[in-house]
Amino acid sequence: MTVAHDSPPSLLVLHAVRSLGFTDPAAIARRTGVGHDTAVEILRDAEQRGWVRHDAFAGLEGWSLTEEGRAENQRRLAEERTGADPDDVIGSLYRDFLPLNAHLVSACTDWQVRPVGDDRLAPNDHADPAWDARVLEELAALSAALAPLVARLADVLTRFAGYDTRFDTALRRARAGQNEWVDRTDVDSCHRVWFQLHEDLIATLGIDRRTEH
Repeated sequence: MTVAHDSPPSLLVLHAVRSLGFTDPAAIARRTGVGHDTAVEILRDAEQRGWVRHDAFAGLEGWSLTEEGRAENQRRLAEERTGADPDDVIGSLYRDFLPLNAHLVSACTDWQVRPVGDDRLAPNDHADPAWDARVLEELAALSAALAPLVARLADVLTRFAGYDTRFDTALRRARAGQNEWVDRTDVDSCHRVWFQLHEDLIATLGIDRRTEH
């Protein structure tokens, strides 16, 4: 029986900066579970190595990945996968993910756009409850399909655990009338969680999104 691999804290933190973009230690700690002080210590060490940088502007402070840091993150991910996934289980699961991803993109488009008359790109004003209910049902079906896929991913690399529960939490908020939890980028919405999982998969597999099929 294969034992799931636990990524070291240094990789988790570096990968979180890549996944989250411009972010702070608190968000990194929540994402990785390594603890705030540990996250700061790892960030400072990575800064000394030229892998991350700390910036402050317009009243905001945060960390971001450098090109050298991105290359180091990719190197570590490849090394980790070689040892943890010799049978390419993640690659197989990624192929299962792609059709679900197409459905997610379609559902988010329908959440944002509702054709009216000759205007096929009319913004969805959320005045049609039947239209929105249909989209939310599509997202619920995706949530049901996501849970076993994430469980199988986490059986290989434990850092994949939690994407399904985050997606389901966002969906429950949306179904309770908080529309922003479907597609907003400044909250942990369905779209944001899904996008981060997609990025995690292609990073883990070393896929260039620009050439992705």
